[in-house]
Amino acid sequence: MHAIAYQNPLPIDNPDALVDIELPAPEPQGRDILVEVKAVSVNPVDTKVRRNMQPEPGSWRVLGWDAAGIVAAVGPDVSRFKPGDAVFYAGALDRPGTNAEFHLVDERIVGAKPASLDWAQAAALPLTAITAWETLFDRLHVDKAVPGTAPAILIIGGAGGVGSIAIQLARRLTGLTVIATASRPETQEWARRLGAHHVIDHTKPLAAEIASLGLGAPPLVFSTTNTGDHLAQIVELIAPQGRFALIDDPAALDIRPFKPKSVSIHWEFMFTRSRFETADIAEQGRLLNEVARLMDAGTLRTTLADTFGTINAENLKRAHALIESGKAKGKIVLEGF
Repeated sequence: MHAIAYQNPLPIDNPDALVDIELPAPEPQGRDILVEVKAVSVNPVDTKVRRNMQPEPGSWRVLGWDAAGIVAAVGPDVSRFKPGDAVFYAGALDRPGTNAEFHLVDERIVGAKPASLDWAQAAALPLTAITAWETLFDRLHVDKAVPGTAPAILIIGGAGGVGSIAIQLARRLTGLTVIATASRPETQEWARRLGAHHVIDHTKPLAAEIASLGLGAPPLVFSTTNTGDHLAQIVELIAPQGRFALIDDPAALDIRPFKPKSVSIHWEFMFTRSRFETADIAEQGRLLNEVARLMDAGTLRTTLADTFGTINAENLKRAHALIESGKAKGKIVLEGF
């Protein structure tokens, strides 16, 4: 089967940063399903792994986690899917990735593809939808009010992949006032179209930007990117007894300034359930089925922003470069081999 992989962590402009190769097609065992990949999307985690993780000498590392495709075969213990089913999912961090014609994935973290979306539109969703859902409902518990505060959430990085779906989930499934950050006219408009009540500029001091809205201190803050740059402002603007969640990897995270406000800190990593095979690992499959239902009902919309052509090394390099530039909005998808 055709796949795209690397052997050494390299800058994306290096010819060997990502390479077209041929690999044997895997065979499903246990609870794995074998998926014929139709479309994939690219996430910041792809670029982080490519830059920092060294495969075993002489071996290839296949990246990619988001995928939409057709079940080609199933392992003997599979009960949820059968060959021919259309699925979408985000894979597992410690297994070969989806940038290949065929891919193995545990059935418990897989959802039925939204019927109303095409392959590319569906592939844009899983990783970011799981991340945003788990952050909002499992970590921040957005349905639980903080006494005496305005029912509002600040989403930092509202035009990114996670921010794009988090805005929609918060707007459509909660009664919160949604405040998103974006710095460019096109990303600010993108956030508004997705449902943000207010969009502020994260290149300016966030506490002053929040104060200018006249809503009071938000009790909930979700930082999707550049947390280290905004941490002092978050300490200042968040309401006492608020809840703060982040998903990125700041070089340092001193949470002591949050103590006077009794702010709780939550770190979300959507690969935790698959990596440790937690008792509730199947929640991710259930979650994706609910996202599919909401998509088909028209409650949510895909966050697909750019389609970069077929799945090959050249197009994946373009996608990695755009993500590393910090100028991407929504999700980048590649479709077909």
